[in-house]
Amino acid sequence: MSRTRTPVVAGWFTGEGDGFRLLGTRCAACRSVFFPREDTYCRNPGCSGGDLEEVPLSRRGRVWSYTDSRYRPPSPYVTDPELPWEPYALIAVELESERIVVLGQAVPGITVADLTVGMEVEVVPGVLDEDTGTTWTTWWWRPAGVAR
Repeated sequence: MSRTRTPVVAGWFTGEGDGFRLLGTRCAACRSVFFPREDTYCRNPGCSGGDLEEVPLSRRGRVWSYTDSRYRPPSPYVTDPELPWEPYALIAVELESERIVVLGQAVPGITVADLTVGMEVEVVPGVLDEDTGTTWTTWWWRPAGVAR
């Protein structure tokens, strides 16, 4: 049975494989870039505001900080309470071109022991959860050059 692929948050990312990108918005007046996207107003307090346009964000960046999640997070995060909890790494990444920091989960198998501040990483498509009809998609960070 094939499942419908559904983004966990609509409009935050697009594409598959090497075409996968996070989506942000850029203010036409001050050129500030935002993620998550902003569709109402410019978040820059020094800007009088301008039109906001959707922009694909850099696929690569450098680890700004990281930690691990050693506890089962509360809802709306989806976990199977019947399975033992497995920690995962969380990474704050400074994007290559935009110089903004975006948080996300590391790909499965990458732990805090595999990470260093300044390490180059890339955004890749991930799966948050699956049920009988839906694959809930998200983004993950993976060390650059590591095979899928």
